[in-house]
Amino acid sequence: MKTPIDCTEKRIVISRTDSIGDVMLTLPTVAWLKETYPSCHITFLCRNYTKAIVSCYEGVDEVLTLETLEALPSQSRVRFIREQQFDVIVHVFPRKELAQLFKKAAVPARIGTSHRGFHLLTCNIRPSFSRKRSSEHEAQLNFELLRPLGATKLPTFDQLNTWTKRFHAPDVALPEEIEQALKQSGKAAVLHPKSQGSAREWPIEKYVELANRLAADNTTVFFTGTEQEGAKFREALPGNPMIVDTTGKLTIEQLLVLLSRIDLLVACSTGPLHIAGFLGKRAVGLFSPRIPIHPGRWRALGERAIALVFDPDCPTCKAKKPCDCTEQITVEKVLKSR
Repeated sequence: MKTPIDCTEKRIVISRTDSIGDVMLTLPTVAWLKETYPSCHITFLCRNYTKAIVSCYEGVDEVLTLETLEALPSQSRVRFIREQQFDVIVHVFPRKELAQLFKKAAVPARIGTSHRGFHLLTCNIRPSFSRKRSSEHEAQLNFELLRPLGATKLPTFDQLNTWTKRFHAPDVALPEEIEQALKQSGKAAVLHPKSQGSAREWPIEKYVELANRLAADNTTVFFTGTEQEGAKFREALPGNPMIVDTTGKLTIEQLLVLLSRIDLLVACSTGPLHIAGFLGKRAVGLFSPRIPIHPGRWRALGERAIALVFDPDCPTCKAKKPCDCTEQITVEKVLKSR
């Protein structure tokens, strides 16, 4: 193995420009870098809509958004990157235009998986590993890209869970109606039914049944999601003062605050599940056992996070055929997992 790059006092970019859950599972790489090289400077490159989330993680020195770069003229982008005097770029999420940009800017160490053809021409350090065929968790696989920087082995779940404690909700106010709803009972839960098509979803009828059961147990229940997501299930929600529809009413920062103040979250494999896990909440994820979307790869991190499947040995999923077994998870099973 080649001598690892010493990142003492180096300026490092971690690039992850996809969804909330993926970004959350990349944040532990920041913790390892800061523990290994306390004097390094870390810039996290992400999308605008995940900026507020990344900003809540201890160890991120600066956040740069893809939209900021895209707003610059082409030649100005190269000049901008050069002016930052970055030493290392780690392309955790491969993106061709960014790989080309950082090469044009002559960043000295450009790290990207060997499994992307365009990295052959843009990255000078190309670790070889397969996410699709691996049995490791996504958060562990991200560390394959840190081997050139001195990571000799993948972290354990105990290590990953310790690093989730670097994440803290921001200090922003909630809408008054939600603040008052939080005060009406001793317990609170969030149900997040949709996933923007990124995961197998549990039926809204079961979320409603779960909400009614939780409300009967003196738990205030908040349904979360975007306005577009809320429009798909809002009419199905019961008219119960203990069940509150927040869809389309919260900023990302306010969602983080709400999740920091609840006791339970139930969702499929989606961003809020991972946020709740990082915040130390009981985060119950509803999964399919099918590879590569199974909980072994995508379950939430956090000491109190758990993953549920209907049948871990589902023959239909093992055969990689269309399957609705996630929908068969019972409300009773979810309640027992609290």
